[in-house]
Amino acid sequence: MKITSLEPARCLPVPDAGFGALVTGRGNLPLESVDVAADISGLVAGVEVTQGFRNPYDVTLEATYVFPLPDRAAVTGFRMEADDRVVEGVLKERGQARADYDRALSEGRRAAIAEEDRPDVFTIRVGNILPGERVSVRLTMSQPLPYEDGAATFRFPLVVAPRYVPGRPVDGPSAGAGTAPDTDAVPDASRISPPVLLPGFPDPVRLSLTARVDAAGLALRELASSLHVVEEDGGTVRLRPGERLDRDFILRMAFEASTSLQLDRRDGDSAGTFALTVVPPPVEAARTPRDLVLLLDRSGSMGGWKMVAARRAAARIVDTLTARDRFAVLAFDSVVEEAFEGLVEASDRNRYRAVEHLARVDARGGTELLDPLRRAVALLSPEEGRERVVVLVTDGQVGNEDQILEQAGGALSAMRVHAVGIDRAVNAGFLGRLAGLGAGRCELVESEDRLDAAMEQIHRRIGAPLVTDLSLKGLDVEPGTVTHLGSIFPGVPLRVYGRHRDGSSVTLGGLVGGAPWEERVTGTPVDNPALRAVWARAHLRELEDRYAMGEHDLEERIVRTSLEYGVLCRFTAYVAVDSRQVAEGGPEHRVIQPVEPPSGWEPPSAPPVSGTFFAQAAMTAAARPAPRMRLPEPGLAAGDDLDLPDFLDAGPAGAPVPGRPTGPGGQGPAGGPGFPEQPARPVVPPAAPKRGFAAPGFARPSAPPPVNRLDAIRPQLVAELERLRALPAPDPLYLADLGSRLAALAAYLGGHEELATLARELEAAERPGTDLRALHDRAVRLLTTLTRHTPPPTTPSAPAAPQDQEGPAGLPDQEGPPARRPFWKRT
Repeated sequence: MKITSLEPARCLPVPDAGFGALVTGRGNLPLESVDVAADISGLVAGVEVTQGFRNPYDVTLEATYVFPLPDRAAVTGFRMEADDRVVEGVLKERGQARADYDRALSEGRRAAIAEEDRPDVFTIRVGNILPGERVSVRLTMSQPLPYEDGAATFRFPLVVAPRYVPGRPVDGPSAGAGTAPDTDAVPDASRISPPVLLPGFPDPVRLSLTARVDAAGLALRELASSLHVVEEDGGTVRLRPGERLDRDFILRMAFEASTSLQLDRRDGDSAGTFALTVVPPPVEAARTPRDLVLLLDRSGSMGGWKMVAARRAAARIVDTLTARDRFAVLAFDSVVEEAFEGLVEASDRNRYRAVEHLARVDARGGTELLDPLRRAVALLSPEEGRERVVVLVTDGQVGNEDQILEQAGGALSAMRVHAVGIDRAVNAGFLGRLAGLGAGRCELVESEDRLDAAMEQIHRRIGAPLVTDLSLKGLDVEPGTVTHLGSIFPGVPLRVYGRHRDGSSVTLGGLVGGAPWEERVTGTPVDNPALRAVWARAHLRELEDRYAMGEHDLEERIVRTSLEYGVLCRFTAYVAVDSRQVAEGGPEHRVIQPVEPPSGWEPPSAPPVSGTFFAQAAMTAAARPAPRMRLPEPGLAAGDDLDLPDFLDAGPAGAPVPGRPTGPGGQGPAGGPGFPEQPARPVVPPAAPKRGFAAPGFARPSAPPPVNRLDAIRPQLVAELERLRALPAPDPLYLADLGSRLAALAAYLGGHEELATLARELEAAERPGTDLRALHDRAVRLLTTLTRHTPPPTTPSAPAAPQDQEGPAGLPDQEGPPARRPFWKRT
């Protein structure tokens, strides 16, 4: 064999080529431009995002783009423009929208569809783009701006970062066109894993971003952009041309907020929307001893500056502890490592040992988040007079968010959960949901320069809040519409949204150091449709989180609310269909738009190992493996349904995704078109929610009832009875907390009259004049009766629920009753 050397001039690379890129004479990627125009007024931003697509091929094209939006943004409008034609999108139930889109493509008409896959991850598909044609789609949205310590923050994400996908690949066609295989833990992994360009790829997308800032009558002291170079002209901030879609845009605006009540009543609407902002009162709360578990993410995606910042953040948290506190430090990737065995006193020596341990932690492995959360719950057993706190330091790049909420959400809601998200493209939506369960703080850190300011916020949140046990009165609100009240913390105004029928003022009440506190706020009428959209999105998020934690009977309510208020959610979709036929049939070619690697992420130093984080995310246009065959789980029949989000199936109804392997006939088994049947994940009865966690009308999490109703919760009832009998004297705080836990168990059972009635009585234990001894004795009698009930005999038709499957603190192990199949697949 003869090897001949070539002159470098004879083998120059194609100028626009990248690894796996499709090159044509007119370009290689369908997405041509992204334009973001934001109008910021006070603490609310209205945003329009326009995405321009161009077909560089000689055949009709369907382009798919997976992109991020702010996790609290309410998408209220969708429009497609092509060939001087403007088509307004219509919000429909997700399955119906997909059917309309697929039918339009098959008939040769242009169409576009926008879907939400995560609170901050969306997918747009534009079909039947003619050769050489340009099509633009426009999304309209409103979003609230977080405010703290005299500054509001406008954060607009620009890239979907790769997420770690745990679990085993499932058989059958993929739900989407991404690079990661769908797994039993993340059944829509292929929808949230777009291909990633290699670093240094020539600028594939033209980015334009403009923000017009109006402080709404308040003195604007300063504008600061932390990750981009911007130009300012008369209150308008513009991004410098040539920037890439590889990191979040973050603009901070310094001005003083004030206590206010905005009352918006739309014409023809029987009720209006209110937005309440309350500045923290100038009081100091007593410091409660803490039991704190620090979880540090050391997975492969945390490499580089993120690992340095995470270690610093964790060390700063340890340094804030006092001798009255106890703590544990857990570093996790695919395994969990503990700095100590269990909780230890926060002495000078132990804190020094913890900081030394943290200094040796480096990035490796995958983000297996569920196991460390379970360990944290096990360590933080309830103890009177001590506050239980979990602090999670991570980038949040996981794909199994719903599984984590389902398995750990109930238990985490019984303690304070704080999340520190470190990344330039952080998974803010998931971290916000996780912190919200424990009424905690979610702090996002996009650079080392931002770390010190962010940690000041976390330090204050780890301490006791200023005002707790909040309630509203004086305003005629619609039941079940008020967003989570939470607590008031130093430096952070309270923001509450809801629907009201009548009233011109509101009184916010609560407790400061055990003493009553109130503040009356007079309302100001406004004409601001953004308030309605922001409230609807926050309300939908609460309902969706409850659905993810087991309340599957909420599906109709979520769809109805989304359609009524015109706000996109995971159960609905916007679809725009042109009435004119432009092609003979469906698209002849399909392309998923590759995305930029997030800025600051380090590529793997060695070839990635199959199944690792970078093996799933680092390469573009990698070949997808054929579906793997696997044996059924022990004790599960091959036809058992997996509790999968049914909205996941991509492509035409009943049709496989082009280029994806399919089962016989190109369809999945009887579980639905293109979707395989899989073994069931367990339905987990949520542990006790934190007292005061639920807003008015906000039911506590529940799951579908098991076959033997009381058998599934009997171990927890036995434990509650033992603790109740061990009390030296009736304690109002303990009895009230017991009531919240029993309410969660009653809801899990799908309704248990005696247990629910007792729960309501116990939750009122702190009211003046309550006979605590009589309430304590009544609880002992009923729990004794319930725990002495003999379970039904084991039969093939009614197997007894296992009594030894429960994990620590109410978190079951991975076996349990089969889950009910949800509805989210509508094709």
